[in-house]
Order: sequence, then C-alpha cells, then structure tokens
Amino acid sequence: MSDTDKGLSREQVLKQIDASLRRLRTDYVDLYQCHRYDPATPLEETMEALTEVVRAGKARYIGFSDWSADQIRAALELPGVERFVSSQPQYSPLWRRPEQEVIPLCRENGISQIVYSPLAQGVLTGKYRPGEAPPADTRASSDEMGWAMGKFLADEVLEGVERLRPIADGLGLTLAQLSLAWVLREENVASAIVGASRPEQVEANASASGIELDDATLAAVDEALAGAVLS
Repeated sequence: MSDTDKGLSREQVLKQIDASLRRLRTDYVDLYQCHRYDPATPLEETMEALTEVVRAGKARYIGFSDWSADQIRAALELPGVERFVSSQPQYSPLWRRPEQEVIPLCRENGISQIVYSPLAQGVLTGKYRPGEAPPADTRASSDEMGWAMGKFLADEVLEGVERLRPIADGLGLTLAQLSLAWVLREENVASAIVGASRPEQVEANASASGIELDDATLAAVDEALAGAVLS
C-alpha cells in the first residue's frame, strides 16, 4: 500500500471500497471495516463517507478495528449516519484490554467483537518455551513477521502459558483450544480470527467453538496467568 492509500478520508473510503469490490468481483460486501482510527480526518467526514457506501449498496454494514472507547462513543453520537455493528480488537487470555471499556460500550450499543490474535500471535499454542530461542520456522524467528512479538516472548509470559498446560491436558484440549474457548466464552465475541498453516490446525481450532469452560476452569486460567497478562 502506498502513502496515498491510507487514512479514512472520504476520498479513501470511497476509493478503497471500489477497489475491494473490483478485486472480489462482487457488487457489495457484507462488512466494511475501518482499520484503526484516522486522527488526520474529521470523524464526521469518515462516518458520512461510510454512510454513503452503505446507502449506495456497496456494503451492508460497517465496523472498525482498534478504536478506543472514546472514539467509538463519538461515532455513535453523530446524528444521521450509519451505526457500527462490529469491532475488531486484539483479544486473548494474555491481552484483555478490550474488557475494560470497549466490550462494555459495544455490548450496550449492539456492536459485536470480531477479535484478532486470540492466540497472542501463536504464543498460546505453546510453541515457545521460556529460556529457549524460538523455533526456526516460527513467526517469532522471522524479522518480517516477529517484530511485534517481543512483549509476548518475555519469560514471565511464557511461564504463565506453561502453567496452562495441565489445565488444557486435564480437559483433553490443546493449549490453542483452551485459549480460543476462553475468548469465545465472552458473549460479545461473535468470532475469532485465527491463522493456520495446516488443515488439521483449522479443524482443531474450529472445534473450540463448541467448548464451554466452567467457572472453576476460568478461575484456574486466571490463576495460572497471574503476572503474565499484559493488559
């Protein structure tokens, strides 16, 4: 993406929806999301452009990614514009910041969460061990992919993940399944975006949608991750 293809100005909102429709070879998308807030563009301009997209039939619904509670609230207070239906925050047992303000505000306003990084960029699969170098074929060992993983690779975080192993084993689950079930326990979460490199990972991850964790398990997860949760 070039420097001229960024932001949430009216020009960009309209330009990018048309480009997406061309690439997808379709007349409309079900959901059109803003990736991060654009402080350089008035919020009114962005919301009016998104409203134009919906009313032109190019998108059925609109959403946002990684907006703060104040930014969400400001958008909801604007009159005469389409309302958001989806929020896409980072959320996992190790990253719980959305629970503080974003999820409560969204719940009150009919906005659901489509969360990303529910496995903390792979850390919650258990592939990384405290005191050991990342395996050569993993995201953390890649300069291109692992630049943002430093906070999750701290020994105290990885030690917390290790303490989850007996909980998962006791339930007959993988660490990934336990972590995804934890994310999906939140009623405001509609879905979790998970990456996979093999078909069996897709099947194992998808099975987490049918797992219900009882209060004792949730308490055990919190105890295991005490001191390891980053936010």
